Amino acid sequence: MITKIIQEEKIQKAHKYIEKGNSFVIVSHVSPDGDSLGSSLALYHFLSNYGKDNVSVIVPNGFPSFYKWMPGSKEVIVYEKYTEFADQLISEADVIFCLDFNEPKRLDKMAPAVLAAEGRKVMVDHHLNPADFCRVVMSYPEMSSTSEMVFRLICRMGMFDLIDKKTAECIYTGMMTDTGSFTYHSNKPEIYTIIAELIKKGIDKDLIYRKVNQVYSEARLRLMGYVLYEKMKVYPEQQTALITLSQAELDTFNYQAGDAEGFVNLPLSIDGVAFSVFIREDVEYMKISLRSVGEFPCNKFAAAYFNGGGHQNASGGEFYGSLEEAVAVFEKGLIQFNPNNIEEMNMDA
Repeated sequence: MITKIIQEEKIQKAHKYIEKGNSFVIVSHVSPDGDSLGSSLALYHFLSNYGKDNVSVIVPNGFPSFYKWMPGSKEVIVYEKYTEFADQLISEADVIFCLDFNEPKRLDKMAPAVLAAEGRKVMVDHHLNPADFCRVVMSYPEMSSTSEMVFRLICRMGMFDLIDKKTAECIYTGMMTDTGSFTYHSNKPEIYTIIAELIKKGIDKDLIYRKVNQVYSEARLRLMGYVLYEKMKVYPEQQTALITLSQAELDTFNYQAGDAEGFVNLPLSIDGVAFSVFIREDVEYMKISLRSVGEFPCNKFAAAYFNGGGHQNASGGEFYGSLEEAVAVFEKGLIQFNPNNIEEMNMDA
């Protein structure tokens, strides 16, 4: 038995939109990850199984190669490559599902088109503080992932039978990746009840793990070695580690989208490190990834210093300035947000 988390009124509205809608667009956040793609493709397959022929998944930019095995990934439209076509689909959609993001800015350059669209918008997300731009908002930060929420939504609409193997593979991928292969934000029994149901649908969870976590390019592995040997700085007194990568360094290793995914987790395997930050230079800003173990709230750190947020043990942010300036802000933040002094931190900062 799975607890009924999502409010019944919201379930009924979403069901009505699906029943009456003819054209659907599913959008997710910039720099797509396993959960954004997993939840989007799972919903895509479900709607197709429901008999909806006009369904599109649109993401702001490209996604890592180790997600391209996912069923339906070849049908995903990358907005920055097919902007005009994507804008038309968005403007003509009866229903727009907004998955795995809580505010329009997470759509990057795609945001204006989504906000201007007249179609009914439905948010399905698990991040804090959802913005008010959708008719139906299903926002439950206590959930492990948006993919878990998509599973719950389908089941609550009484359509569990429409979850086929392809849909189940996508849901499992999202749940697995957004919990660090079930190493954080995953200590609730119902998560494993859901996994058991997905296995019954025919998924091979061990194979999915290998496809996502053990099939990389040579360039990525060499970059990882460089990061660990040259670019990881440990702050023993703060139980913290920092990784930085400039655009020039990324270019040296022929960086492709997703090559640095998971790097922020590496220092957490060091005994005594409870907080890890990865600062990577992007085209217009510095992308900040933060992870922690135990009670240290890395989302508070992200919000205070990097205009970000997320979950207690997994969050992100951004910084507009140089890499050196971003590092200076990070080191200043450690003075107040010291993992050794959690009880003394100003949690409202």
